Amino acid sequence: MAGFSLELNEDQRDLRDWVHGFAKDVIRPAAPEWDEREETPWPVIQEAAKIGLYGFESLATWFADPIGLSLPLATEELFWGDAGIALAIMGTGLAVAGIFSAGEPEQLAEWVPECFGDENDPKVAAFCASEPQAGSDVSGYRTRARYDEATDEWVINGQKAWATNGGIANVHVVTAVVDPALGARGQAGFIVPPGTPGVASTRKIKKHGLRASHTADVFFDEVRVPGRCVLGGKERLEARLARAREGKRAGGQAAMATFETTRPTVGAMAVGVARAAYEYALEYAKDREAFGRKIIENQSIAFDLANMRMEIDAARMLVWRAAWMGRNNVPFEAGEGSMSKLKASEVAVWSTERAIQILGGAGYTREHPVERMHRDAKIFTIFEGTSEIQRLVISRAISGIHIL
Repeated sequence: MAGFSLELNEDQRDLRDWVHGFAKDVIRPAAPEWDEREETPWPVIQEAAKIGLYGFESLATWFADPIGLSLPLATEELFWGDAGIALAIMGTGLAVAGIFSAGEPEQLAEWVPECFGDENDPKVAAFCASEPQAGSDVSGYRTRARYDEATDEWVINGQKAWATNGGIANVHVVTAVVDPALGARGQAGFIVPPGTPGVASTRKIKKHGLRASHTADVFFDEVRVPGRCVLGGKERLEARLARAREGKRAGGQAAMATFETTRPTVGAMAVGVARAAYEYALEYAKDREAFGRKIIENQSIAFDLANMRMEIDAARMLVWRAAWMGRNNVPFEAGEGSMSKLKASEVAVWSTERAIQILGGAGYTREHPVERMHRDAKIFTIFEGTSEIQRLVISRAISGIHIL
């Protein structure tokens, strides 16, 4: 391949350095406080909005990168700063991805600005897919949407679980079943506008990690949204359902289309956390003395650090490949998107655990950030498809067999 290069261009390097500076100077100093408070860090979100880091313009610019690396570069740096605060900043992007993957240009123009608000009054958005009894089984969703022809409205009823920004969001993007007989193929995505009656969140979830990011159950009780709020439009939905009823290929399913778009980004999140733990452990090992020498001079610790660096770099390469493929419409024929998320998430858990071990008893205390990084890392093997689901996707892709 003539001209092949892994070197970042000037714009990408500038982006990486800019986001890294914000993560270092703003996010990291605030991380312990918001982790303890377990509250949405609105002041940090507003600071990000003021400099243009939080908003549709920045997200659109990152998406527009023809190489596909701007979004994972920025994401890695934010999560290097702190995963909880970074998800509070990036969580809106999942809802935007939901609109982008299935919506019409008019829907993007109308609703995406509502997801972010502005620098004086920042807002957040929520993507509501998972349900208490379904988890990763998108075919088991029970939330229903029916069309009321008399009022040209969709009526949504059901419960969504573990929704990032659920209940505090200005805009909720919700997946719901419109034809139960079709299973996962009978679902659609809906935009629930700000202030819509019937949306309630009675329980904020207390979490092991990512404590600065708001997670909640959301209930939809006879929630009426305008007919234009079905993603992709009613005509396109009806045509897709008709093809499914005839047994023909019906196109992407609402929730899965969003997850396919975001899995490399989730991988980049995990890489950021893993890298932060590795760098902290490396500096600690170079400074800490035991038995008359720096602990990095012990082969076991030096080898651990070498393995951490190798695994992190390998995970990043998988993320970059999947991001490039996604941006350039190269099919994930071997589950490359799932590979990137799977590898990076498991590396994050392993690397943060090794960092604690290198610090010893100090690593288990809140005087050092690696215990927080370890708590934060675990979620990446669970949300947006567990490690088991990623292996299922990959195995089906490489075998062509519907493995259960």
